[in-house]
Amino acid sequence: MYATSPAESVHALDLDALRAPDITFYSAWDEQTLLGCGALRDLGDGHLEIKSMRAARAHRGRGTGAAILLHLLGAATRRGAVRISLETGVEDYFAPARRLYERHGFVVCEPFGGYRPDPNSVFMTREG
Repeated sequence: MYATSPAESVHALDLDALRAPDITFYSAWDEQTLLGCGALRDLGDGHLEIKSMRAARAHRGRGTGAAILLHLLGAATRRGAVRISLETGVEDYFAPARRLYERHGFVVCEPFGGYRPDPNSVFMTREG
């Protein structure tokens, strides 16, 4: 994310942060090949946040991102989520991700959780 966004606007989690107790991390594999990953952060009161969602470069444009998102949404539903939110970038690099989220019912919203307004961020949410 540091290659596409200013450092102060990067909200990606490092490996230690992904090990936090409020994070559930998922990865998608085809035998020994990593296809992508994503995580859910529990914000409390039935509100979950999608974090660290990525499709491996070689698998972008093949439905990998949609499959990961559907898995995360299913996991959120099983956990009783009433709201699912995310933060992504405004740059053109993130346009395919924003379109994917919109196709799955996410709409632009105000910052949530500990986020503050950021001209380099787009905040999105949907009902669980």
